[in-house]
Amino acid sequence: MLGAAMSGGISIDFDKTFVLQMGIFALLIVVLKPLLFDPILRVFEEREKRTEGARAEARSMQEEAGQLLRRYESELERVHRVAAEERDHLRAETTKLEAQILRDARVVSTRIVDEGRKKVETEVSAIRFDLGRQTEQISREVAARVLGREVSR
Repeated sequence: MLGAAMSGGISIDFDKTFVLQMGIFALLIVVLKPLLFDPILRVFEEREKRTEGARAEARSMQEEAGQLLRRYESELERVHRVAAEERDHLRAETTKLEAQILRDARVVSTRIVDEGRKKVETEVSAIRFDLGRQTEQISREVAARVLGREVSR
């Protein structure tokens, strides 16, 4: 037997134990398949389905999140645009209001200056008139003192 093993040949004996082992193996397969292998395979299959379902749901949720983000960004851009338009509108209104206030202030200040000038002119005329009368009276008094007598009008 050692010579046969050395020459590369293998000798196999098929006896009753081999047939018995093959029968036990076949019986175990027949018995264990519905009791063990099929339930395990169903568990593996269910796990695979759930995993794929969860992955598909995650992809769906990511797509939905992407759409929500795009909607949010577009809405944010719209709000910024509306705010910029409103800001520009308010600036224009403020500029108009400022110009109107300045025009009104110029009109009022011009009127005040004109009234002040008229008042000053009136007062200057009154002072000149008084000075004219006083000058006449002082000149008569000076003439009377110089001449030593009363001067008639």
